Amino acid sequence: MTKILTLGANGQLARNTTKAFLETTHVELTLYLRRASRLSNPAPDRVTIVEGDVNDNALLRNAMRDQDVVYANLAGDMAREATSIVAAMQSAGLKRLIFISSMGIYGEVPGETYRSVLDPYRDSAAIVERSDLDYTILRPGWFTRTPKSRIQITQKGEPFHGHDISIDSLSSLIVSLATTSGLHVRESIGVSDA
Repeated sequence: MTKILTLGANGQLARNTTKAFLETTHVELTLYLRRASRLSNPAPDRVTIVEGDVNDNALLRNAMRDQDVVYANLAGDMAREATSIVAAMQSAGLKRLIFISSMGIYGEVPGETYRSVLDPYRDSAAIVERSDLDYTILRPGWFTRTPKSRIQITQKGEPFHGHDISIDSLSSLIVSLATTSGLHVRESIGVSDA
């Protein structure tokens, strides 16, 4: 059975993706977050909740033991967090990382300039890209609650298409990335509704 560690498990996208994992797969989940009391366990037979900070290297390495995939959905000092994640994964012998970033980090959204607000996302993506991990960096558009629909994917270096993405569509893609070997490995992909 595939084991997935979700970092930043209380975020909007992470909570939605936890629900998608539980409804559509048989994976086991470890939900890692700073204040565990903020989450109730949705499926105690398949879900473990761990309280911890991503920058606590010993605790993070311990949480990574016996995991197959790390799904990181973070905010804050993202460069420091990315550095900690990469080091912990290398120490644990883990390779597969799904890392949430943002559209616009490469200046790829036509007609938009985001300036310094995206620096943490750009810097953390660069750290992940320099690693030897089997990463997928997701650069989604703005989340909507519209029904799940087809998505469009753009590669790094291509103009971003669209602007928004259904959170259910994005969660579905994350589930596919975590459960399908080799899907978009070592790619940074823009994701929006088609």
